[in-house]
Amino acid sequence: MVTQLEDIYNTYFKDVFLYVYSLSGDKHISEDITSETFIKALSSLDSFRGNSDIRVWLCQIAKNSYYSYLRKKKRFVDFESIPESASGDNVEQEISTSEASLKAHEMIQNLKEPYKKVFTLRLFGELSFKQIGKLFGKSDNWACVTYHRAREKVKARLGDYQ
Repeated sequence: MVTQLEDIYNTYFKDVFLYVYSLSGDKHISEDITSETFIKALSSLDSFRGNSDIRVWLCQIAKNSYYSYLRKKKRFVDFESIPESASGDNVEQEISTSEASLKAHEMIQNLKEPYKKVFTLRLFGELSFKQIGKLFGKSDNWACVTYHRAREKVKARLGDYQ
C-alpha cells in the first residue's frame, strides 16, 4: 500500500504542482497546496471510484484546496464570480496546458506594473474591467486598454520562445 502511494505521488506530483502553479503563480503556495492535496487524497483514497483519471481527481482536490486557501486569505477574488466546473473535463484540459501555463506565468511575472497586476486580475482573478478599474481608481476603459497591452506583450514574448 505504501509503495503504491509513493508511486502515485512520484507519478503525479509534477502535474499537480504545475496545475496549482498555473492557478496561483506562486511556487511556495503551489508547493504547500500540492502537499496538502496528496495528504487529502491519502485520507480520501477510499472515495476514489476510478471512474475518472486519477490525475484529474488529484487536480480537482488541488483546485478546491487552492480556492479554500484563497478564501482564508481573502485575496482580491470575488468567489461568487468564479464559475464552478460542472465536471472534471475542464480540469483535464487545464492540466494538459499546465506546461504552457508555467511558461506564460514566467512571462507575466516579468511584466512591469500595472500590466502585471491588471493582466493577472483579469485572467486569473476573472475580474471585470470595471472591477479592475475600481481597484486602481481608474476607468474601466483604462483597465481594458492596459489589459490588452499586457496581453500583446505576453503574446510577443511567447512568440520569441516558439
